[in-house]
Amino acid sequence: MSWLAAIWHELIGLFIDDGSLAVLALLWLAVCGLVLPHLGIVEGWRAGLLFLGFAAILAESALRGARAKRKS
Repeated sequence: MSWLAAIWHELIGLFIDDGSLAVLALLWLAVCGLVLPHLGIVEGWRAGLLFLGFAAILAESALRGARAKRKS
């Protein structure tokens, strides 16, 4: 059964390399989908905020990965 768990972890690892990146992306998507429409923000601005949020999350993850690689 341990081989089955190893296969499962490898399969999940193909799609989710960095767990915090995935969680933050899902949270940002939820905020943009659920909160921003109630704030009265124009749709074009919502799309821009969605993009900027994802870009910031990706940049933070890349910087965190670079710092971890430098320490090793």
